[in-house]
Amino acid sequence: MSGLALCVTMADVEAESSTQPEAMEEENPLFSNLDLFLFTLIAGLIIYWFMSRKKAEPIPEFKKLDQPAPSTQETSFIEKMKKTGRNIVVFYGSQTGTGEEFANRLSKDAQRYGMKGMAADPEEYDMSELSRLAEIGNSLAIFCMATYGEGDPTDNAQDFYDWLQETDGQLNGVNYTVFALGNKTYEHYNAMGAYVDKRLEELGAKRVFDLGMGDDDGNLEEDFVTWREQFWPAMCEHFGVEASGEDSSVRQYELKEHNDINMNKVYTGELGRLKSFETQKPPFDAKNPFLAPVTVNRKLNKAGDRHLMHLEVDITGSKIRYESGDHVAVYPTNDTVIVNRLGQILGVDLDSVISLNNLDEESNKKHPFPCPTTYRTALTHYLDIIHPPRTNVLYELAQYATDPKDQENMRKMASSAPEGKALYQSFVLEDNRNILAILEDLPSLRPPIDHLCELMPRLQARYYSIASSSKVHPNSIHICAVLVEYTTKTGRLTKGVATTWLKNKLVADNGHKSTVPMYIRKSQFRLPFKASNPVIMVGPGTGIAPFMGFIQERGWLKEQGKEVGETVLYCGCRHKEEDYLYQEELEEAKKAGVITKLNVAFSRDQEQKVYVQHLLRTNKEDLWRQIHTDNAHIYICGDARNMARDVQTVFYEIAEELGGMTRTQATDYIKKLMTKGRYSQDVWS
Repeated sequence: MSGLALCVTMADVEAESSTQPEAMEEENPLFSNLDLFLFTLIAGLIIYWFMSRKKAEPIPEFKKLDQPAPSTQETSFIEKMKKTGRNIVVFYGSQTGTGEEFANRLSKDAQRYGMKGMAADPEEYDMSELSRLAEIGNSLAIFCMATYGEGDPTDNAQDFYDWLQETDGQLNGVNYTVFALGNKTYEHYNAMGAYVDKRLEELGAKRVFDLGMGDDDGNLEEDFVTWREQFWPAMCEHFGVEASGEDSSVRQYELKEHNDINMNKVYTGELGRLKSFETQKPPFDAKNPFLAPVTVNRKLNKAGDRHLMHLEVDITGSKIRYESGDHVAVYPTNDTVIVNRLGQILGVDLDSVISLNNLDEESNKKHPFPCPTTYRTALTHYLDIIHPPRTNVLYELAQYATDPKDQENMRKMASSAPEGKALYQSFVLEDNRNILAILEDLPSLRPPIDHLCELMPRLQARYYSIASSSKVHPNSIHICAVLVEYTTKTGRLTKGVATTWLKNKLVADNGHKSTVPMYIRKSQFRLPFKASNPVIMVGPGTGIAPFMGFIQERGWLKEQGKEVGETVLYCGCRHKEEDYLYQEELEEAKKAGVITKLNVAFSRDQEQKVYVQHLLRTNKEDLWRQIHTDNAHIYICGDARNMARDVQTVFYEIAEELGGMTRTQATDYIKKLMTKGRYSQDVWS
């Protein structure tokens, strides 16, 4: 306003001084042309100022080309249930797809009992509406909740978990039950499922069936089938309904064949946006992975019958950031030999373009995988065809077996009867038969390929602990892996999907670079905030991966002049002359004073096997000083089933012996270190 006022005043002054002499010389009209012009200009400016002050011109919004249109997806699961006549909602917390798969099976079951269910991702809905579920008669919420990492919720259940912790709302009148998915080898077995079960009860909801506990270290499928077959009769009694007795297969998707389609509109392996692999646009995540060129792929072991590998992928220009201890997720593809054999055995043209469209038009999940696509792409990029199929797949496919005996056995394996469980355990799990092996061994079974594709679970990303530090390698991510390859009881050679795929990501001399679709998953596995804190790292085999990043980072900190505490490594391999991973790098770091103590267990170089836990016992006095006096942080990476447990037991024993504690006190002591973030594990089973 002051600027405009100044402009008006100066204009008036200038007009006055320039016209006065002319007025004195002769009588002219009262206002000259210049006066009129200036007056009009000033008036226009004042009017414009008032108009612009009254209402600012809205800034037009332009939709970025790579942004999807605003979602019209329904966020109220209550309104959706009312609109579609559903009374059962099955929420899932799923990291690898199993929880989602179980949720779909339960929602499908509901119609056998005169009910109507829907599977729902809690990330897509407003979970605070749970209290409104009582508005729907005979309603029930089922939760299939997997536990991830150190007792954490899965990524898609994080917001739901936060809401449960923060809410003080009442859930009176809400019926619920929980099936938990976990693994007994982990410290926090089924922690998420148990928490949801307990917390819902605290908020006033009514548990109508006991918490189910699924153990992936045992037989998760059997645990689920057993729970499910007890759950539904209990629900019939609770709601006063009867099973219809119809166990017939019900299709969820219908096949549409595209005979004349623009191939630019066909998915070729993309996970989200069509053509996202051709035009890469950040940010990169699970639905929009970055195609990182492989710049290094070398074998780490000098000899032996295994293949241990080190890969480096280039993330230049991707804006991807990572920290030491994070995981890199990669999307592998299935072996083309297996894909082609499936096409051959089912007698189909794998290059046919198809869509599988959800028969439930209200469902948020329109297709089981990106469509339209070809059968070849679906079997190569989107579907898990290597893991032994679950019992529901066998049950649904049984109808296509022309041999009555095959049909009977397939249905039997899907039941909870002891004989059926034993048959599934031996024929499918112990013999490690994937879907191709089952089709080969049951010649009467030739299902339509579209139904097979509908039933197969999604091929999941594989996670690897990053073996580098972004302080040293800001544009590169390093991966350390061992090729999985073994012969099954049926004499078939089985290869790990991801490690076989990674092994074949060769760096060509002709300039062509293999690429890896990847993104970063953040971790809590972090170096201490104070570099002066000692670190004790225990990582035999490929468990050394994150510690290569830690060692690089401690070396970098040292170069920056920071005070860096003791850096102690316990690693291991079978034979020093065969598979001593990163020997040169580790010995160089030791020589430079970055690693203060390097302890390597060569398990098979002597008659008595020696593992990292034996070396820990040997150095117990040093360890106790570092932990109890010097505030050391302990890190464990590798096998959860044996190594991590044995190592933890050694720490209990050290606390007992040198800390004068009972076993209970020693256990509590280590648990407190975990709570304080001073005992961290990055383990797998």
